[in-house]
Amino acid sequence: MTESKETNGLKRGTLNILNGIGFGVIAALVPAAILGQLMKALLGVAPAFAQTVINITTFTQSLLAAMAGFCAAYLFQMNMIQMCSVAAAAMIGSGAVTFKNGLIMVAGTGDVINIGLTITLAILLIKLIGNKLGSYTTILLPIIVLVVGGGIGLLILPYVKTVTTFIGMIVMAFTKLQPLLMGVLIGMSFAAMIVSPISSVGIAVAIGLTGVASGAANLGITGAAYTLGIMSYSVNGMGTTLAHFIGTPKIQMANMLEKPKLFVPVLLSSALSGLLAAIFNLQGTPNSAGFGFSGLIGPLAAYAKMTPGWGSIILLTVLYVVYPVAWGFFMRWLFIDRLSFAQAEDLSLEV
Repeated sequence: MTESKETNGLKRGTLNILNGIGFGVIAALVPAAILGQLMKALLGVAPAFAQTVINITTFTQSLLAAMAGFCAAYLFQMNMIQMCSVAAAAMIGSGAVTFKNGLIMVAGTGDVINIGLTITLAILLIKLIGNKLGSYTTILLPIIVLVVGGGIGLLILPYVKTVTTFIGMIVMAFTKLQPLLMGVLIGMSFAAMIVSPISSVGIAVAIGLTGVASGAANLGITGAAYTLGIMSYSVNGMGTTLAHFIGTPKIQMANMLEKPKLFVPVLLSSALSGLLAAIFNLQGTPNSAGFGFSGLIGPLAAYAKMTPGWGSIILLTVLYVVYPVAWGFFMRWLFIDRLSFAQAEDLSLEV
């Protein structure tokens, strides 16, 4: 029984950290991902306003570590001092803050993997300290967590960045060597992540997913979202159905984990979608990968890499709407109507 409780506690703690990073990534990156291209287009019309918005959203990306730390600590039901301490340590260990010649510079999002490690260290420190500091907790806890947790995060940062960069290089190398196969595998991988507790956006940023690999990730998630929404439209309301692709298919996470067979149509659809990314050379950035159709982040990032014009818009409409909708209805017909492999009720959501 004790071992079971410890195992459950470890799983819950890991999910809290992963979800905290996921929420932090979304809060930090979505404003720039949605407004970035729009503001660049407005630079010639309203340069002062557009540049101000670009500056604001760019700086917000650099707060990813603090937001992730705060969210993770919140999920651990920590108090305000503890949450702020974790956020501060995460910011120091992220690499987004650099110190040189007496100057403090903030740039980039930092290394997401090291952010996760630093958050873990900070939370373990807080759990270890507990109430041992008594009335001095408010004064001493932020110092200990910042200096020890943040300091260790800063020390291991160069080594973690080396590993992270290496992973990203391997993924990109395989994408260039076998683009069709990697398009399929990346599409399936990110579709699986989007309906699991793992943050697809966090993983994409962590390994620096870019180019066709980023496009495949977004199309894979889009295929999964439309398939889940269309397969369940008869038992979920219109708003809930739309939420699968306008919002996120992660709303089906509980149903997917409870009934793993539902991964079959989802992964099949995402594999075919990821394949199209490789065929049509659909691209993206690390900051856009993992969002899919949500907020139009995937399509907007892809359009920024394409020749502007109606041809590109029509292609994106086909890839992000027409094609996945068609496959969604086919998956519903095949797996629900024809084979009775699953039921629409399996994907019912309580809203």
